[in-house]
Formats: sequence, C-alpha cells, structure tokens
Amino acid sequence: MSQQAPTGKIALPSDLDAVTDIGDEDHSEIDPAAVERIWESVRYWYGSGLHPAIQVCLRRNGKTVLNRAIGHGWGNGPDDAPDAEKIPVTTATPFCVYSAAKAISTTVVHMLVEQGHFSLDDRVCDYLPSYTSHGKDRTTIRHVITHSAGVPIHTGPRPDVTRVDDSEYTREQLALLKPVYRPGLVHIYHGLTWGPLVREIVSAATGRNIRDILADEILDPLGFRWTNYGVAAEEVPLVAPSHVTGKPLPAPIAAAFRAAVGGTLDRIIPLSNTPLFLTSVIPSSTTVSNADELSRFAEILRRGGELDGVRIMKPETLQAATAPCRRMRPDVATGLKPMRWGTGYMLGGKRFGPFGRNTPSAFGHTGLVDIAVWADPQRSLSAAIVSSGKPGAHREANRYPAVLDRIAAEIPVG
Repeated sequence: MSQQAPTGKIALPSDLDAVTDIGDEDHSEIDPAAVERIWESVRYWYGSGLHPAIQVCLRRNGKTVLNRAIGHGWGNGPDDAPDAEKIPVTTATPFCVYSAAKAISTTVVHMLVEQGHFSLDDRVCDYLPSYTSHGKDRTTIRHVITHSAGVPIHTGPRPDVTRVDDSEYTREQLALLKPVYRPGLVHIYHGLTWGPLVREIVSAATGRNIRDILADEILDPLGFRWTNYGVAAEEVPLVAPSHVTGKPLPAPIAAAFRAAVGGTLDRIIPLSNTPLFLTSVIPSSTTVSNADELSRFAEILRRGGELDGVRIMKPETLQAATAPCRRMRPDVATGLKPMRWGTGYMLGGKRFGPFGRNTPSAFGHTGLVDIAVWADPQRSLSAAIVSSGKPGAHREANRYPAVLDRIAAEIPVG
C-alpha cells in the first residue's frame, strides 16, 4: 500500500525497507550507529516525496562505510501511471548526474595539463582558431575552467541541439558567441558553454575525443562500468529517468535559471531523458553513473590523484587545482548561496558550501538537482549522492542539505 501522492510528488511506499538496497559495507572505519543516523537522514529526505530514487555512497580511508539506495528507478515518478511497473532502485542503477560531470572533466583537464598537451594559460584560440571575435582572443583555458570566460549564457540564435556531437558545428557556434563581459573580469557559472568549450579544446589539443581519453586513461584501467559521457544507444533503456517534481520555481528565480542553463526544469529534464542527450558527449552534463562509482572516482581525488596503482596526476597538481581562486560569494550554481571555487572544482566551507557545514577541505561538484560528488581529505572521505527528482520550489528543500550536514557531523575530522 502507498500513500496518495499530491501533485508533483511521488507515492511514498508504506514499507521503506522493501524499496531499500544495501550494498557491501565495512564499518571498521566508522561507528555503525553513525552510519544508521546518516541513513535515517536520507530516509527522512526521501519522505519529502520529491525524489523517486536516492543513492548514497560513502568511503572512508578507502573502505565503503555506506552504500545504499532507496526508492524506484522506474515507475514511481509523479507523472507515471498508477499501474506502471515499479522497479526498485539498486546501488548499481545508473542515472544521468548532470553537472557532477564537471568534477570528472576538470580532473581530465588537469591530467592533460600535467601530460603537457596544453597549459591553463594558453589562449583558447591557439587551439580553436575561430574563437577570436568580440575580444574572445584574450580568453585562456584557465578562464574557461574557472567559469570566467565571459560567456556564461549562450548569445545569438538558439543552436540546433540535434547537432550536439558535431564538432565542426559546435566550433562554429562557439565562434559566434559574444562575451557579456571581458574574459577574466568576473566568475559567473557557465552552465551551457563550459562543456562544449572543454570538449573542443581537448579534442583540438590532443586529437582525441575526451570520452576516449577518460575511458582509456582512467575508467577502463580501474574497472568502472559507467561514469563516462553518455552511453551506447543500446544502453539507454538501462539508465533510470529523472523527473520534475514539486512546484514550479518563482518567476524571478525561474528567469535566472533559464538564463544560466537554457531552460526551466520542465523543459530540460524531458530532453535529458532522451537518447539524443544520453548518448551525447557533453563534458559538463551527460555523465551517466551512480553514487557507488562517483564515490570511487572521488577516492582518486581524496588519495591525491592515484587509485589502485593507477596514477592520474601528481598530488601537487591536484593541490594547485583545489586552492581557492576567488573569494566566497553567492553563486548561481548553488542557488545563490555563498561558495568558494578552485580551478574547476567547487570547494567546501566552514559555514556555507555544497558539501555540508564545516567542510573546508572538501572539493568536487554538484549536479542538477541534489546530486553531489566530493572528496574531503580531512575526513578521509570520498562521497557521492545521486537523486532522480528535480524539485522546484518546495517546503522540504532543507532536507537535502541536512543530509550533507549529517554526513559531516558523523564522520569526524582526522
């Protein structure tokens, strides 16, 4: 039996244990009671009815201390028919994790810099010769990675989304962009343009597709099943869908959201569930993964750039990448809450941050909406949260950051 779901919410199962999957866990690095307190905060968050599925995976000192999922991967979205087949989520179910992809892409970029393919202070036009109009010739790769390239929104005619993987077309569209401020002047989240710029810079500099680089140099040697940009066409049905939930955003916030990411949730989410999107290579937004694999990717970062004998980058490279590069101020990427940034990575903070309170050493990235992947070296923690609901305005909005705060409170520093 399920409770009747209000508009925009899921039908909550009466037996949460029946829709809970628990993977292998090792509590030798943590008090088991702390694990249960963290999980209880997740169950409370799930009880908001705004997320059909939630996955949480936490590693401490490399050991998986929590790896659980709750809800349904398919069949229990707010718009699903009452008689739709309801398939419970598992810890292995893959989802699109949206901008959490940027943590992975940022890692690839710093790896390629260390390998000598380009420098962060090289000009973009050194690799994309057409990227010169309207003062864009001043733009460096560092400007791109730090969201200070001056093109936080797409200017000009709306691009043809069916040509998203067409590099020649993408470079033509990038050439037409007109900066809204001088490159390097200020940091404003580049939700739409960051991915295409990174993809084309990497391709031009290396002669390889960033998807192949990620697979060949990181994912395949470490045995990842997912966690790359998009999936093969035949794998699309294996990816659990995302769902718009809750009430629409207030008009002023919706307008800002539309400018930052190209549309409101009711337009973006249906597109992101299509084969066109889920098979595309967009380093900012099309990564398909799950909390278990994202947490393992974060373990590479927590360990200073190496995992299981595979070194991605030197510790000093990662240290430079996670040094603060701008003062903390409200950021559109986190709902206008204050946040610090490194060179491509979001940084935690003492009072404010995307990874809970009192997390000044944490770094990673969030994804649309209520998704996060991060490493917190002070806690020896590698963490990921994936959720399939994309809520607008709702009274229970504080339940997600409460989970982050609970994780930080229960996993001690040191």
